[in-house]
Amino acid sequence: MAVGEKGSLAMLNAEMQVSEQAFSEESARLAALYATGILDTGGEAAYDAITRLAAEHFGADTVVIGFGDETRYWIKSHWGDSIRERPRHSSLFDMVLKSGNVVEIADLAACVEFEGPCLPGKRCEFTFGAAAPVCIADRRIVGSLTIFNVHSRLPLTAEELKTLESMAEMVSNLVELRRLRKTLTRQQTRHTRAKDEQTPKSEWPHSNDLRRALERGEFTLYYQPEVDLATRKIAGLEALIRWRHPDRGLVPPMEFIPAAEESGMILPIGDWGLAEACRQIKEWKKEDSRHASLRVCVNLSARQFLREGLADHVEALLEQSGTSSRQLGLEMTESSLIPNMTTAQEVLGGLHALGVSLSMDDFGTGYSSLSHLHSFPFDTLKIDRSFVGRMTGSEQALQIVRTIVELARVLGMDVVAEGIETQDQYQLLRQMGCRFGQGYLFAKPLPATDISKLLRLPGRVLPDPERVPAEIAVA
Repeated sequence: MAVGEKGSLAMLNAEMQVSEQAFSEESARLAALYATGILDTGGEAAYDAITRLAAEHFGADTVVIGFGDETRYWIKSHWGDSIRERPRHSSLFDMVLKSGNVVEIADLAACVEFEGPCLPGKRCEFTFGAAAPVCIADRRIVGSLTIFNVHSRLPLTAEELKTLESMAEMVSNLVELRRLRKTLTRQQTRHTRAKDEQTPKSEWPHSNDLRRALERGEFTLYYQPEVDLATRKIAGLEALIRWRHPDRGLVPPMEFIPAAEESGMILPIGDWGLAEACRQIKEWKKEDSRHASLRVCVNLSARQFLREGLADHVEALLEQSGTSSRQLGLEMTESSLIPNMTTAQEVLGGLHALGVSLSMDDFGTGYSSLSHLHSFPFDTLKIDRSFVGRMTGSEQALQIVRTIVELARVLGMDVVAEGIETQDQYQLLRQMGCRFGQGYLFAKPLPATDISKLLRLPGRVLPDPERVPAEIAVA
């Protein structure tokens, strides 16, 4: 065989290897895409909330969330001009696939054949576009978040690029959660059925037990500091209910709150908790006038939240105790909002008008949290402890926390990370710009008398957790 022929054969073999590798990578990417089950699904508020948020933030004419299979770029959500499914050839999505990063095109009419309004025979009007990759667990790119503008503009700034990537990460987290739910639903259903069949129903506590406990004054509030992560100053407190049972000792809430919810006793118990928190706020202010800036947050159950006249009830408690509305915060989970969205909007609007701080608790664990942020006047997002606890061992959990912090920054909201237990978690949260946090690294939930001792520390600054055990001494 001639030397030239050998060279040609070597080149052909190399090309075939490259082609096989590309085919293998594309097959793996498609398998990852199909595992999400997202193709050809209906609209979802969470995705629509992201396109709307991106449009508002970037002043874009059109924003699209789409996913690419073998031949097409399928649209899951769009804001602005109507967009149709279209071939992938010369698409921004293909450019994102090749680069693996954000792609910016300043002359779409010349570089991209199909991006633009889907009116038949209408020439592309967009001149500027930028697309960020949407990935799942192993960082395989399955889609993109793309913004379009009619008028050409300068390239995005470094901060704008970071924000676009963060918004694409929000989409990635939603898609990954969809994949996990799809994969685990059957296993969870089987596990739940088996557990229900094997575990006898708890017979304690009955509603009478809870009623007697309330009448005898056996419930008490513990308080856990919310700390400014940069200064370690106590910025606020979360009120957490406990039951001092004469025989069983200190009973944690997970052992009696479900029974209180089911029996309806959660309403009088919740009323007591709100009144007690307001009374304690007044006591701390009496101890030191500088504590007037201290805010105490109280968790509301779903039944409390949806009860008619909640705003009037809270206003009456504030007036009776002489407590300023800015010193009271109310926390609720997303699940308490979902049953009646119209009522939820009215209730939150009333509470917001009072000047009470509103927090969405356990943010990131619900299915439609992003859309709710646009619908409701929340001031604070609380990052669920399940994400904070897995940050150092799970890239996905780390990305979710980073995305929530960035989302709060974009929306001008505060963010509180729950369940901080290690120095690594503390440092990571500080590095990503999370302002507030709470957890055993700083202080466990404590009785009001012990909290009073912490509040007397100079400047309300807790000791450096690097030098003090998690169980902070309150001498």
